[in-house]
Amino acid sequence: MSTDPTPGKDETLDTFYQGRIQVLQKRKGYRFSVDAPLLADFIRFKASDHLCELGTGSGIISLLLSERPFKKLTALEVQPEMAELAERNVRLNHLEDRIRIMRADLMGFHAERKFEVVFSNPPYIKRNQGHLSASSEKSIAKHELTCNIFGIMQKTEEIMHRRGRAYFVFPAKRWEDFSQAVKNNRMHIKQMRFVQPRREAAPNLFLAACGFDEEKMKTLPPLILFNDEGRHSDEAETIFAGR
Repeated sequence: MSTDPTPGKDETLDTFYQGRIQVLQKRKGYRFSVDAPLLADFIRFKASDHLCELGTGSGIISLLLSERPFKKLTALEVQPEMAELAERNVRLNHLEDRIRIMRADLMGFHAERKFEVVFSNPPYIKRNQGHLSASSEKSIAKHELTCNIFGIMQKTEEIMHRRGRAYFVFPAKRWEDFSQAVKNNRMHIKQMRFVQPRREAAPNLFLAACGFDEEKMKTLPPLILFNDEGRHSDEAETIFAGR
């Protein structure tokens, strides 16, 4: 696997968290969107925790999490080109000692240990719905072609520590599928937060934290992305800057 961090002619080099994180992305392939920094901000962990990301893409969420201390992070990616890009991004940010990229189908992944934290920004369009992109990277990232939310939750239940937490971002319109996938795997939703483009708009995403212990779900106030003037809200600006 190549680990050359130099951007190719079909790639862009972008910076995040006020320049502290650098990310190579494909110009025409899959490019992450607002859900990545929102999920990174929502995830909580301790410095002693081992983390696992199911489907890392370019590695952006794992890279953003590196601003905070953790023991080790294992990030899985099924697409060879995306796994190579994620590895290059790890090297670009000098995180080789903290983040390990594994080219693997998450459904066939067998962990050597249980993880205290598991997280994922999973494909969100059902296999038989929507139009596939000309880019296979985009299609696999957005459509449930290689796995679906039920399989992802099954793998989460398998690899997560009994006292661990799992974090997800998913479309609001698929709340019922998500809730059923959690229930099917003997977990419970601990926290959830809707994401709304504007205060008066319906939510289009939600953030959720799951675990094995049964307790009443805590619903957090919605996250509003844009204010009445059409600019990012103060909280969104803080998240995108890496609070």
